[in-house]
Amino acid sequence: MLRTRIRSVVLGAAALAAAAGMPLHARGASTPSAEHPQPLAIGSPAPDFSLAGTDGKVYSLASFKDARALVVIFTAVHCPTAEVYEGRIKQLVADYGKKGVAFVVIQPNNAKALRLDEMGYTDLGDSLADMQIRAAHRAFNFPFLYDGETQEAAAKYGPTATPHVFVFDQARTLKYQGRIDSSPRESYAKVADARLALDAVLAGQPVPVEKTPTVGCSITWLDKSVLHDAEQKAIASTPITIEKVDAAGLEALVKNAGSGKTRLINFWATWCAPCTEEFPELQDTWRMYRKRPFELVTVAINFPDEEPGVRTFLEAQHATTRNLLFGTTDPDALMKVVDPEWNGAVPYSLIVGPDGKVLYKASGRLEVLKARRTILASLPDDDYVGQHAYWNSR
Repeated sequence: MLRTRIRSVVLGAAALAAAAGMPLHARGASTPSAEHPQPLAIGSPAPDFSLAGTDGKVYSLASFKDARALVVIFTAVHCPTAEVYEGRIKQLVADYGKKGVAFVVIQPNNAKALRLDEMGYTDLGDSLADMQIRAAHRAFNFPFLYDGETQEAAAKYGPTATPHVFVFDQARTLKYQGRIDSSPRESYAKVADARLALDAVLAGQPVPVEKTPTVGCSITWLDKSVLHDAEQKAIASTPITIEKVDAAGLEALVKNAGSGKTRLINFWATWCAPCTEEFPELQDTWRMYRKRPFELVTVAINFPDEEPGVRTFLEAQHATTRNLLFGTTDPDALMKVVDPEWNGAVPYSLIVGPDGKVLYKASGRLEVLKARRTILASLPDDDYVGQHAYWNSR
């Protein structure tokens, strides 16, 4: 009965959002629904867990038994709010770790329920493998644990958005739950809620404010898999298009004048195994960033009379990108327009900024993470101030 109710609520929300032309993923204050767990009540004992970390170890409450206080933070990889809080979490660990406070950070989202259109601000999803890459790339100084498979820990603690903080005293009694500080935009964060709570706990004093609202991405609970499946169905039903392109068209494509977008151009062919192998990752990249100032253009270097084979492949890949096909039997002339240094081998990719500057060039299979990070670093703070700085820092 409960699962049926959840499904009807989720599908109803999906239908409403689709009708309104709105994205289903929202960033903002999150409140728990009737179907999802409420945050742990103040005064509750810390629920135990047994979770694998990105370091290959398994952690439980006993792993932190000697700490004067314990901070449990639920956060995500894909969430832009979680991303801009990574540095602040690392600083909390650095500042309070030497005071005897232990930190454990848990990723609660189910990776298989995450939609591609929720990943417009990230290079990675929320799987354990993706967590390991993010932890290494950003030099995390805390245990980073995966709860997405069963979400048992999240069900006990009840996080509502990422990040969500729970502060426990030495007896492992909950003294504070809520936000890290008063604003995701660090320059606006005037109240350091988690720090105030920790200072009070360490001093044996009452926490001044025990509960605060959380702001960030809602938890990707298992029941959201219906939205993931709906997105995949919509992708599969979208028709593909092919345009033939000449030298002038390619020259304009590479100059990227007036588009206002970062453009990834991928040259490929149906008979090129590395090309067809990397193609799904390229399409996923397009689906991740398609609502931002970004464009993926695929250019098949097949001959014009091979269009039926090109179309068959693109349809199998549900390639809803802008797809071009060499419109001449003289490919050398077209390649020279693209890049005089290109030797003609495919796959070949360029990332061109809105100003026409080539930001990345790859002959051979694309390094997809490097490409995604290049794209993200090039995008403006179009609707989330702080993302440009995040992707241009380490």
